[in-house]
Amino acid sequence: MIDLLVAARKDAGLTQAEVGARLGQRQTFVSKYELGERRLDVAEFVTVCRAIGVDARELIGQAEDST
Repeated sequence: MIDLLVAARKDAGLTQAEVGARLGQRQTFVSKYELGERRLDVAEFVTVCRAIGVDARELIGQAEDST
């Protein structure tokens, strides 16, 4: 799931700092969940998806398809 979030961020042409700014967080917040050092709860996941510009349901579907 996190790999898909990272790929979506990169596909959107966004840096970790830009996503952090959209979330009202620091770049380190983004770095920590991307590295697996911090977990995202469902509400945070949806918020991150919106900040990146991807549909959370679509991303979950992609994750299900890859298992």
